[in-house]
This record gives sequence, structure tokens and C-alpha cells, in this order.
Amino acid sequence: MSETPIAEGGASYAAAGVDIEAGDRAVELMKEWVKKTQRPEVLGGLGGFAGLFDASALKRYERPLLASATDGVGTKVDIARQLGVYDTIGHDLVAMVMDDIVVCGAEPLFMTDYICVGKVHPERVAAIVKGIAEGCVLAGCALVGGETAEHPGLLGPDDFDVAGAGTGVVEAEHLLGPDRIRKGDAVIAMASSGLHSNGYSLVRHVLLNQAGLSLDAQIAEFDRTLGEELLEPTKIYSLDCLALTRTTEVHAFSHVTGGGLAANLARVIPDHLHATVDRSTWTPAPVFDLVGRTGQVERLELEKTLNMGVGMIAIVPQESANVALTTLADRGVEAWLAGEITDRDTHTTGAELVSEYARG
Repeated sequence: MSETPIAEGGASYAAAGVDIEAGDRAVELMKEWVKKTQRPEVLGGLGGFAGLFDASALKRYERPLLASATDGVGTKVDIARQLGVYDTIGHDLVAMVMDDIVVCGAEPLFMTDYICVGKVHPERVAAIVKGIAEGCVLAGCALVGGETAEHPGLLGPDDFDVAGAGTGVVEAEHLLGPDRIRKGDAVIAMASSGLHSNGYSLVRHVLLNQAGLSLDAQIAEFDRTLGEELLEPTKIYSLDCLALTRTTEVHAFSHVTGGGLAANLARVIPDHLHATVDRSTWTPAPVFDLVGRTGQVERLELEKTLNMGVGMIAIVPQESANVALTTLADRGVEAWLAGEITDRDTHTTGAELVSEYARG
């Protein structure tokens, strides 16, 4: 009968690859950034077992509805890893979560994050949290807690992933969505800041694997490197959308993420109506053409995968369109009238793109 060999000196968590002291140092480094996100309703500090948010703040609502969402940023994290840039990916995370929450008209309240790494590099983890905290400030929410997990053996020493969950609140009578949309409503598009955080498996496959482009390559159309373009943070629209609801009537929002513009817009269109978006009203940024041209990606595939230049849609009454556009312009948001809501017939789906661009 064989005996199991005993490791000399005994086993330990550190020997297995988990560095508790490094984790503690990461927490200390991130504290100053988390503090910048605090709202008056947040109780306690970083380090507790749970984040606390004073729900008595909801008493001012007649019938408060809590909205929640969770998401990650996909394989965009690999671009950050390759470039060694970690303080922008958090903006992407906040945008993916909080811009989903604001779609129903909800005010973002608080967020938690989960960072999984192969090895804890305290400064690296702190940089990720710094980006998340900066994103929370832009979204108007608090970062009330999170978790950093070290998974040696499952992830390489430099590998990491991030995810987050958020909560918001909206007065029941102000809930936005399909029930409010009417024939004749205007479809207002808000420009994306680039690829945002969707379709990076396709983008990486086409540009890095197939074409063999370097992230350090200077791209004339971008006036910067390919890596800088691909790592451009996702725009956070939360406060801009809430400003619209305060200045004019809004019937619905649509956050353009995975699935592209048509599919995400269709999610908020009632069955008896149809949204038509005129692609000729804008020109997508050069990065979309680069992906399509380099990989010979069919136009329909691009439309189904990438945002193609539109990150958020607002649907407002036709008479409110000018006020909405002015409000967004005053806030520095590029926006334009992109389409309208019409009756739906048996040959149409919830939303479609029309123009030579979409059909070419």
C-alpha cells in the first residue's frame, strides 16, 4: 500500500498561489477611489461583509420600483491585459450595468463589483477599481462593495475578468417602456464613443488574429494606436438620459449592446408598432469600417454584432424632439433625429434600418 507523499514544510494558502497580504494591500489602495463614489445614503466603509444603503431615502417615492442589472465587459479585458492599461475597463463595466438600468427611467443608486484574477497585483486591482469608481461618479451611483478573488491554476498570473451588479429606482408612474410608445414618436440616436464593450471576440479575431495587426500600430484614420482605439471606454449615458426625463417627455430608451441597433431597439417596441431608423442620418466611426473591410465581414453581420455608432436611443413624442436634442447638445452629447415610430404590418419586425448603407 503506497503512502501519499507529504510536502516538505507543510502546505499553505500562499504555496497554493493565494496571497492574502497582496489582497489586503489592494483593498487599502482602492479605498480612496471608492470613497469618491459615496452618496449620503451609503453607510459604513469599505471592508464590511455587505454594503449598506439607507432605504429610507425611498420614502419620497409614492411607489418605488427597484431596477437591477448585472453584466461584464467581455473579451475587451484581454486588450487591457495586453496593453497593461487597467484604469479604463471599469468605465466599461459601469456603463454596461447602469445604462441598462436607466433604460426604464430608473436613477442609478449603487453598484457592486467582482474582480477575478490569476494573481493579485495590488496596484493593478486598485487601477481597475479606480476606473469603476470613476464610472460610478459619471453614472451618479455609489460603489458600495465588491470582491477580489484570486484563482491560481484557473487563470494565468496576468489574466483577469470583471463583472458588476447595480440597483436603481424609479417611480412606478414614471416607468418607461413599450406601453408609452405611440405612432409618430421620434427616434433620437446618441453617438457611441466607439466599439463600447460588445463584439470584441469578432474584433480581436479579425484585426489581431487574422490580419495580425499590432496594438501598437498607428492607424491613420484614428490618429492614435489601434490599442488606444480598441480600449476607448464605453460612454456612460445614465445622467444624460435622466436629464432628458426632467426636461421633456420621454417614452422609452434602448441601450445598444450585443445584438446591434435593430435588435436592441426592437426590445422596447410594442407588437403593433414599428421603428424605422434611417442609416443615412449618420456615418459610423472609422473603426467599424476597419473591422468590416479587414475581415470582409458582411454588413448584416456587422449590424448584428456592433453598435455601428449608436450607443443609446431615446424615443420621444415628435413635438419633444427639438427640446431633447437641445438638452443633449447642452450636455455635450452628440445626438440626431434618426427615425420614427410607425404602424406595423405583417411584413415588418420591431425595428429595421433603411438606406443604401444597411442594404449595400
